[in-house]
Amino acid sequence: MIHTGDITGVILAGGRGSRMGGVDKGLQNFNGMPMALHTLMRLQPQVGEVMVNANRNLGAYEAFGVPVWPDVLADYPGPLAGFLTALERCETPWLVTVPCDTPLFPPDLVGRLAHAAQEQDAEIAMAAAREEDGQIRTQPVFCLMRIELMESLVRFTQGGGRKIDAWTALHKTVVVPFDSPADDPKAFFNANTLAELHQLERP
Repeated sequence: MIHTGDITGVILAGGRGSRMGGVDKGLQNFNGMPMALHTLMRLQPQVGEVMVNANRNLGAYEAFGVPVWPDVLADYPGPLAGFLTALERCETPWLVTVPCDTPLFPPDLVGRLAHAAQEQDAEIAMAAAREEDGQIRTQPVFCLMRIELMESLVRFTQGGGRKIDAWTALHKTVVVPFDSPADDPKAFFNANTLAELHQLERP
């Protein structure tokens, strides 16, 4: 059994926000509070510890009351840099990653990923969800992984690798679909633009 206390969560807020005009996505308001704070409040009950991976406005993120770590790799190389930063700081056997721009992710996300990882004896559990075109696709930024994978990720990124699924394909990965009738169809919608963010705010 993978216990909640065995899992550290990281909120990935280290991107450039280029599709949002270069703003810091995690600090954009969603229903009256910064999107990353919304994400933190949703993630906190699901894990033992939480940290934030951010590269700008570190003081604003530190005000959330959790540790904040900038990328260990230079030049915004993408989510894998956040994975690597968090793996280096993680003190529990498992790490789960969630992006700062998907504030409605499932309240049972981590439990379901952990259950599948345990059941399949997997190194990584990745969420999948039905998208607007009706297809179920993996959501690679929602990943639960063993911390032993750090060395593998160091090698992969040093070799120029940047795609999450190219790295997870090197390991025993279980894909966990979140598409039951009880699952919120908007759970994995991410806000890339301010218009999309306002759309998500509507009930």
